[in-house]
Amino acid sequence: MLKTEALLAYAAIVESGSIIAAARRLRLSKSVVSERLAELEKSLGVVLLHRTTRKLTLTEDGTAFLERARRILAEIEDAVADISERRGTLAGPLRLAAPVTFGRLHLGPALCPFLRQNPELALTLDIDDRRVDAVADGFDAVIRHGPIADSRLIAWKLAPSRRLLLASPDYLERFGTPRSLKELETHRGIFYTNRGVSDWRFETEDGPILVRARPAAVVNNGDMLRDAAIAGLGLAMLPTFIAGAAVREGLLQEVVLEHKPAQEFIYMAYPQGRGASAKLRAIAEHLRVTFGDPPYWES
Repeated sequence: MLKTEALLAYAAIVESGSIIAAARRLRLSKSVVSERLAELEKSLGVVLLHRTTRKLTLTEDGTAFLERARRILAEIEDAVADISERRGTLAGPLRLAAPVTFGRLHLGPALCPFLRQNPELALTLDIDDRRVDAVADGFDAVIRHGPIADSRLIAWKLAPSRRLLLASPDYLERFGTPRSLKELETHRGIFYTNRGVSDWRFETEDGPILVRARPAAVVNNGDMLRDAAIAGLGLAMLPTFIAGAAVREGLLQEVVLEHKPAQEFIYMAYPQGRGASAKLRAIAEHLRVTFGDPPYWES
C-alpha cells in the first residue's frame, strides 16, 4: 500500500533536486527521506530515480508516476481543505515567502490578526530578499513586488504599488536635480540586487522605457537601499511602502521628471498545477482588505 509520506518525500526530492534539500524542506533527516523513497520504489516495483554522486534524474517510470503522485497529494490537500471549509474553519500548514522589508513593515502586522482569527492554521513565513523558487522550495505561495517572470506561477494582485525617484536634499545640492530622463543617465544610482541596474522604468506615450544611471551601490535589501539614499550616495527608485516615512520627514525628496515611474503591484503567486486552497484564497482576500486600494501606506 502506498503511503502519503512516501509520495510527499518523492515529490519533494524531485522538486528540490536532491535528497538533502528535500530533507531540509520536509524538516526530516536525510536517512528518513531516503528510506521513504526506497519504500515507495519497492511498493511500485520500479526505479523512480537514477542516483549518482552529483545529481538525481527521473527514470521513464519516475516521470510517468510523478504527475500521478502530485495529483494524489493535491486531492488529499483539497479534501482536507474542503472538510475545514465545511466546518467553517481554516486549518493545516501554509508556507509563504516574502521580501524582508515588506514582510517586516506590512505583511507581518497584517497576518497576525488573521492567524489569531484562525488558530488552526500553522503558518511558516520565510522572510528573505532572495528570489525563492516557490516550486522547488515547496512554498504554497510567495509575496512579490514588481514583475513576475516565472511562468510556472499564477499571480494575484494584492495592492497597487507606487514607486518614486528619490534623493536626499544633500545629494541634490551637491550634484543638482535632474529634470529629464536624459539628464538622469549622468547621475549616480542605488539599485536593488534582485532587479539589477536596469530597474528604472518610466511610462511614456510609446510605452515603458528603461533608464540607466551610473551605479553608486547595489544592495539586496530595501531598508539598506533607502538608508543609502538618505546618506546621499545617489538616487533610488523606491516604493512608497518603504520610503513614505522618509519622504514625509524630509529625509528624502521626490525628483519629478517629464515621465512618471511605471506602475507596479504587490502580488501573491502560487505554483501552477497545485490549485488555490481555501486558506490561500482567504489569506489573499484578508491582505487585499487590510492593505486597501489605494493602500494605507499612501496616506
